[in-house]
Amino acid sequence: MIAVETLAAKDRPTSWWKAALERRAARMHEEYVDLKEPIPFTSEAERRAAIKFFNAALRAEESGLRQAHELADEVAAWDADLAAVLRLYGNEEGWHRELITAYLTYLGGQVEPMGRTTRFLYGLYARARRMETIVLVNLMFETIGATTYRLALGRVSYPSARHMLTILTRDESFHVPLNVHFLRHVRARNPGAFRRLRPIFQLTFCALLCLPWASRPKAKAFDRIERADLSRAYAEQLARVFFGEPELGLAPPRWLLRLFGVDPRLLAHDGASATSVLAAEQAEDRSEVHVSAL
Repeated sequence: MIAVETLAAKDRPTSWWKAALERRAARMHEEYVDLKEPIPFTSEAERRAAIKFFNAALRAEESGLRQAHELADEVAAWDADLAAVLRLYGNEEGWHRELITAYLTYLGGQVEPMGRTTRFLYGLYARARRMETIVLVNLMFETIGATTYRLALGRVSYPSARHMLTILTRDESFHVPLNVHFLRHVRARNPGAFRRLRPIFQLTFCALLCLPWASRPKAKAFDRIERADLSRAYAEQLARVFFGEPELGLAPPRWLLRLFGVDPRLLAHDGASATSVLAAEQAEDRSEVHVSAL
């Protein structure tokens, strides 16, 4: 008998994801972050770093919202239920955008222009036209987002910031296996397209592992995450996703994992896939967040 931890996201039909997202949507706006008490930052640099951190989070949510709704319109022609799931997913990203925008005001900040590195990455992503490319890159972005929030949650002590990070960690952890579900459907519809994805996957994987070396100076005073730690966590969590889904044929470069201190032999057999049914069910409940994976 197969243990529930080893079951893949493919074992949940679209109807399960739709029902889960509908349950989440019904109680989404019941949750709010208490913004009455100001955060006693230790310095102006820490406050500015918090603003930079949540600006980066805002850009990720905006990108996810736009791509999800655009894909839903396209998918509706051949799978109405999957299109509905994409719209519900996009709505969650839109809710995150509302929360983060309000939180930036609470921090005494505002929505700021993206830095050069972030602008370059999202600019490339916005130019993607093939569905399989959009879904793959979004899955990778969701994975590093969930990883960053989870690490920050273990280091930040301010109550309102922890509540924000709890919401983002919990929801993005649900979105990772959800995006695997999307990717599986896209692959099933056009298997030959995945041959074109391999170089895109390899290039994006390398770029995301290098991203902390550009972003850390801006946010480190708030989240206390070292560049090397974040790069290694990205390598490990991205590898878990794709080792957990061997049918996709998108294995990360093993030499690169070793370069960042990750042993691919251990990850390939540890059974802790971020795309498992267990991971999805844990993250589906809005009342809980699990932070023990990192």
